[in-house]
Amino acid sequence: MASGTTRMTGAQRRTQLVDIARKVFAERGFDGTSIEEIASRAHVSKPVVYEHFGGKEGLYAVVVDREMSLLMSRFESALADGHPRYLLERAAFVLLDYIENETDGFKVLTRDTPPTGRSGTFSSLINDVASRVEHILDRAFKARGYETKLAGLYSQALVGMVAATGQWWLEERKPKKEIVAAHLVNLAWNGLAHLDTSPTVRRKR
Repeated sequence: MASGTTRMTGAQRRTQLVDIARKVFAERGFDGTSIEEIASRAHVSKPVVYEHFGGKEGLYAVVVDREMSLLMSRFESALADGHPRYLLERAAFVLLDYIENETDGFKVLTRDTPPTGRSGTFSSLINDVASRVEHILDRAFKARGYETKLAGLYSQALVGMVAATGQWWLEERKPKKEIVAAHLVNLAWNGLAHLDTSPTVRRKR
């Protein structure tokens, strides 16, 4: 070892490997990523990666779990309290900010999954967020006399709309995220504000 260099601790090496793997998985997807490339970028041997994670699936799981925890903690903070309209706005900004500043992480969450399957996917995270939004809508529906048992349906629709728009914006990056958030909230809130209490499908006969 060269004079003046500092050897990484086990924890530091693990963090370094997760950071590098996050970038490679984002670039190449699960199938296109190899332990060889991750080890090469980290300037370590393949056995070092296997020692820490047991293989590609284990490393992928750690990367996904870290991204899930990061994004969910931001949603939980944003949806803690406040007027429902502001909560919708905060939720939109959480996702758009994450896409803008943590693009590699978002790509990992929304790209392909390994053949072994993963429960911690982007869709499961969206379901967790929708569950929190459901409680917000439940309170708003009660205040307006709407059927509260449908709050889950509306929460899935709203969160799904934001998530789908976010995936589109990942590639477009225009208009600016403030404009995207404003229009998402405009559609969601003004739609909620003028709900029919008993909507029906108007079929053309």
